[in-house]
Amino acid sequence: MVNPSGRTIDLGGLPPFPGLRNLGRRALGIGVVILVAILLFSSVTSIPTGHVGVLTLFGRVTGEALGEGIHMINPLKSVQKLSVQTQSVKESASVPSNEGLILALDTSLLFRLDRTKAAQVFQTVGENYAEKIVEPTLRAAIRASTSAHTANALYTNAREIVQQQIQDELTAQLAPRGVIVEAVLLRDVQLPAMLKSSIEAKQQAEQDALRMSFILQKEKQEAERKRIEAQGIADFQRIVAQGISAQLLEWKGIEATEHLATSGNAKVVIIGNPKNGLPLVLEPR
Repeated sequence: MVNPSGRTIDLGGLPPFPGLRNLGRRALGIGVVILVAILLFSSVTSIPTGHVGVLTLFGRVTGEALGEGIHMINPLKSVQKLSVQTQSVKESASVPSNEGLILALDTSLLFRLDRTKAAQVFQTVGENYAEKIVEPTLRAAIRASTSAHTANALYTNAREIVQQQIQDELTAQLAPRGVIVEAVLLRDVQLPAMLKSSIEAKQQAEQDALRMSFILQKEKQEAERKRIEAQGIADFQRIVAQGISAQLLEWKGIEATEHLATSGNAKVVIIGNPKNGLPLVLEPR
């Protein structure tokens, strides 16, 4: 080593600046620890409840899917998290009936992603698959189903049939593409005002006819009840009449005369009625 005066100083073979070497080793060690921590952090991923993780490597879908929980992965791979929970799509559309009338139909679709096909959906459609395939397919299925029915049927008794037809069509179209259809709900059907009034008037007339039929049936039952009651009275009188004879009537007359004769009321009794031999009881005036 050369000092400022130009003389060489022998350091006895000691390495120059040992503190710098130690500092370099420490920095290297810290760098290695940081690198390991970064790699370790990059290798751990967490998939939340109700989601599935699709792995990609340099932008290419690997086909692997991770379930819920914590996973160790290749730090070079990235994870795209997709929901497999039930989702809802609401559709309000003007659709035709088979007569060509335009109806306003409000529909709700409940669906979810098939976790076994999550990688396929992400690769072929993307994470916004609901906008790309679910909503257009729903609109087409609604129009195909309503065009096979009359407006009157859609407003009254065919709603469940249409609902099932739409669900079957969506299942056939979306299941192969990784979307599970859970339910289709028809929230409301709005008809043209004139047609709606006609249908309601027809329904009211049918209700009135049913009510009148009920009244007539009730009257018939009441008439039958009275006829049976009258027949019973007539049968009773006939049976009683058959049991009454002239001798019985005379006997009852004699008993009645005896009771009148022994009563305390003032009366005149004439013996020897020429018709039946019973006495005549006359009240004095």
